[in-house]
Amino acid sequence: MVKKRHMGEGPGPLIPEVAFSAPAGRPAGVEVMTLAELRGRADRCQLATPHRPGFHHLLAVDSGRLVHSVDFREHPLTPGDLLWSRPGQVQHFGDLSGAEGRLVLFESGFLDPATAATARIEDWYGPPVRHLDGAAARGVDEALGQLHREFGALGVLPLDVHLDVLRHLLAVLVLRAAYPGGPQGGVTGPGDGSCEAGATYLRFRDAVERDFTRSRRVADYARSLGYAPRTLSRATEAAAGVGAKEFIDRRVELEAKRLLAHGDQPAARIADRLGFDDATNFTKFFQRRAGTTPIAFRTAVRGGAGRTG
Repeated sequence: MVKKRHMGEGPGPLIPEVAFSAPAGRPAGVEVMTLAELRGRADRCQLATPHRPGFHHLLAVDSGRLVHSVDFREHPLTPGDLLWSRPGQVQHFGDLSGAEGRLVLFESGFLDPATAATARIEDWYGPPVRHLDGAAARGVDEALGQLHREFGALGVLPLDVHLDVLRHLLAVLVLRAAYPGGPQGGVTGPGDGSCEAGATYLRFRDAVERDFTRSRRVADYARSLGYAPRTLSRATEAAAGVGAKEFIDRRVELEAKRLLAHGDQPAARIADRLGFDDATNFTKFFQRRAGTTPIAFRTAVRGGAGRTG
């Protein structure tokens, strides 16, 4: 059962985000480094602990192998793989000693709005990992290499010009990352090719993100958006591969995992934040979805397992 709240009202965020912090003397908004540089600068235990950055990560593996977890799912990365994690997603690095590559960190606001919209940079429902080959791999590698070189050329150009160059080069990179397969690949419309269905899905997706702690009923979203429930389900199935109810429940499950990993609140408090009428119903929901109890999941994640998902 779901505790009824008015759509658009509810508890504020609980999980603290890791904010972007520019290196001393560097422009704010973007940073480019090698994995070797990351190993030399970051605390290994801190990287291995689940955290929730408020900025984007673009990680390209050049050699070796790395396991990176995004929203409690492990992704083995090998040469040719490009990982893109979005702000607010829970992530942690695996053992960095077995891989070399390059990492780009950037804030959403660093890009111009047109590029951000075209690349749909906040679409955290998309696949976090893409395997690139051929022309797509060469395009991303060239864009990443040029961005890395320009980032290291601080002082060659006036600072405002340097920032503009970085912004344009990052735009090239994220657009190539968003559309690795050309017109038919990357981030495209829904599977049925219908622009109307794609718009319906995007409206539903945004409504779920806003209101999933208030309702898990497809009928509530259909009513607030002005669609029939079947229309929402068809559009969501075409775009995301699952029905509307499954889409909502996956989002609730993900937030439950985030809250369990990042806080010490009891199940009753988390149940209330997510709109359940009591802890028992929340526990039943979580165990049915995740295959384990909330407490067992928290114990596994904090023990560094990160494999429950």
